[in-house]
Amino acid sequence: MKNEFIYDVPQSRVIFGAGSLKNLKAEIEALGAKKALILCTPEQVALAEKISDLLGCSSVGIFPKAVMHVPIETAKEAVTVARELGADCAIAVGGGSTTGLGKAIALEYDLPILAIPTTYAGSEMTPVYGITENGIKKTGKDSRVLPKTVIYDPELTLSLPLDMSITSGINAIAHAAEGLYAQNGNPIMSLLAEEGIRALADGLRLLKKNDQDIEARSLCLYGAWLCGYVLGNVGMAIHHKLCHTLGGSFNLPHAPTHTVVLPHAIAYNEKAVPEAMERIKRALGAKESTAANALFDLVTELEGPTSLAELGLTESGLDKATEIALSNPYWNPEPIEKNAIRHLLQNAFEGIRPN
Repeated sequence: MKNEFIYDVPQSRVIFGAGSLKNLKAEIEALGAKKALILCTPEQVALAEKISDLLGCSSVGIFPKAVMHVPIETAKEAVTVARELGADCAIAVGGGSTTGLGKAIALEYDLPILAIPTTYAGSEMTPVYGITENGIKKTGKDSRVLPKTVIYDPELTLSLPLDMSITSGINAIAHAAEGLYAQNGNPIMSLLAEEGIRALADGLRLLKKNDQDIEARSLCLYGAWLCGYVLGNVGMAIHHKLCHTLGGSFNLPHAPTHTVVLPHAIAYNEKAVPEAMERIKRALGAKESTAANALFDLVTELEGPTSLAELGLTESGLDKATEIALSNPYWNPEPIEKNAIRHLLQNAFEGIRPN
C-alpha cells in the first residue's frame, strides 16, 4: 500500500437512479440558472428536445453539433452560440463527445455544466478536457470544466446499442485500470477503481445476455461513475496517451480504440506494478490469467473489437502514432521506450492476445 499520499478531490453533486431525469428542473434552479443551453450530438436531438420541453422557458435552445475529440472549430461555434443566447448554464446530454464540448465551453465562457450521461464514458466525473486542433488532441485539467451536477438515469442508457455499451464500458474500465498505478494514486482511489472495474465487468456480462435489463444498466452506470471519478482525481499513463494520439491524429472512434489498446497497455506495465495487476485480476474474477489477458478475454467474451485494423487504422500509420505518442509522453510506471511502444501498437493493430 502507498503509505504517503495527498487526498484532495473536487466533488460534483450526483443524482442517481432510474427515472431521476425528473429532478432536472429543480437541479437547474439549485445552480441559480435560468437559461440553459442543451448540448448533444446530431443523433441525440430527440432526447435533447425532450429535455428542452421538460425545462420549458428555462431552455434557451439546443446545440446539436457535438462530435468526437472536440474539434476546436466546433468548440468556438458553441461558445459563440452560448453567448448570443445569453446562456447561464449548459446541459450536456449524451456521452463523452457532448460532455467534452460542454467542458470546452466552460473553459472559454465559464458556464456551470450539468451532465446527463447516456453512455459509460465517465468524463462527466473529471476536470480533464481535450480539444483537437490541427490533428493533435491536447488535454489538460481545469476545475472550471468539472460538471457541477451529474444526473445518472439508467433508463436513458436503455437505447444505447449493445456494441456501443460494451466499448463504452471497457473505456470506463481503462480509466480505473490506469488509476490503479497512477503517479499520484492513493488507497481510496484504488478501492474505487477496483469496485468500478468489478461493477462494469459484471454489468457488461449481464447486458450481453439482455441489453434491456435495467439492473444491469444501473450496475454499468454505477461502475462508470466510479471509474470516471478515479480518472478525474489521479493521473493518466501510456494507455490514455496512445488512445489520445490514435483518436486525435487518426480520428479513430474513441471507445473502441480504448477497448482495443487497453489489454496491450496493461501488458506493457504488468511487471512494474504487480499490486495494481492483482486488483484488476480480482475485479475481473480471473485467478489463473494475467491482468492483460483477463482484459483481452473479457473483450473477446463480450465480442468487442480487438484490433486497430478493424477500426480503420492502416499499418503505415503505426510509426507516426509511435512518434506522436513519444513526443510528449505522460508519466508511466514502466519506462517509455520507442521499440517497445511500436511493438505494443503492432500487437494492437493485429489483435494479438497479449503475451
